[in-house]
Amino acid sequence: MRHARAVVTVGAAAMLLTGCTGSTPVADPVSTIPSTTTTGGTTAASSTTSSAPSSTTTTSKPAGSSAKPPAGRSGGGRCPAYPTPACTGVPPGTKLKDLAPNVPDGDGYRVTDNGAVLDGVHIAGNLLITAYNVTVRNSQIDGWVDDQYGNAYYSYTISDSTIGRPTGCDSLPGVGQGSYTARGVLVQNHSHGFQAGGSDIAIHDSFARICSNPGDHSDGIQSYRAGDNIVLDHNTLDERGVKDITAPIFLTDQGNNVTATNNLVAGGTYSIQVKNFGGSAVVTGNRMVANSWEYAPVEAECSRIQWSDNTLVTIDANYAVTGTVGPLPCAS
Repeated sequence: MRHARAVVTVGAAAMLLTGCTGSTPVADPVSTIPSTTTTGGTTAASSTTSSAPSSTTTTSKPAGSSAKPPAGRSGGGRCPAYPTPACTGVPPGTKLKDLAPNVPDGDGYRVTDNGAVLDGVHIAGNLLITAYNVTVRNSQIDGWVDDQYGNAYYSYTISDSTIGRPTGCDSLPGVGQGSYTARGVLVQNHSHGFQAGGSDIAIHDSFARICSNPGDHSDGIQSYRAGDNIVLDHNTLDERGVKDITAPIFLTDQGNNVTATNNLVAGGTYSIQVKNFGGSAVVTGNRMVANSWEYAPVEAECSRIQWSDNTLVTIDANYAVTGTVGPLPCAS
């Protein structure tokens, strides 16, 4: 389901912001965001604040900025088996620095510099990325992360970070949506874990426990008229016990290629929906919690999908597989 985000912001500089380690998104244009350029001074960082130097917003797309997702798994991340809250998100012992909002009349932060790096920061609201090749790592964002601005999609990578507040339920997707790679990300208390609206999106080694508000039609990953090359590999997507849901894997209305491999999924009206795609679809090596769905395990264009080694399983409270029920056929 499409959701609109109302954001009011101005351009602001971003820099390498490093913490210390101890132990809808939407297909709709965010038309309310004015495109402006600002220059500001530097604020000294402390244990709870970070600084942003003066800079000018860059609006042109640099050469080679498309973030091509890697093929297959990257090596499993920090999780010994399927991702859980214990092995995704901000690493234990990371000391976070509070990043002051730069959005007038709001609690958000906007990155406008190509190649900016946010490392070990805490943003009390939302993170809007209007730049290319941005890196976010070891960070806590209480709201959502998005790289759509007007009709443009930008690009970023996010790793070892936690998205969402510890309580409540945000109806907007946690991570989206133009061109990004997510690795080791924990999404909590969002009605959609990840949103795919552009091309070249790769989600690896991440965990999302989905909530729902009335009318949300929640998904673990949701695509809406996305482009080419969507990769979903070795993630845990859990929608059990939630009302007003669609599917943990909801990849539909795609322009081109879709890959879903090695994921653990649970819940949904259907647990896997892959249909209405323009290119190829690969669905292999996935594990689905038996009898966790409402209608059926799969709704898909089976004749067009490369489907293999998908299995129904049982799991324990820590998402460890405790037994194999049997093969999971593709049947729509």
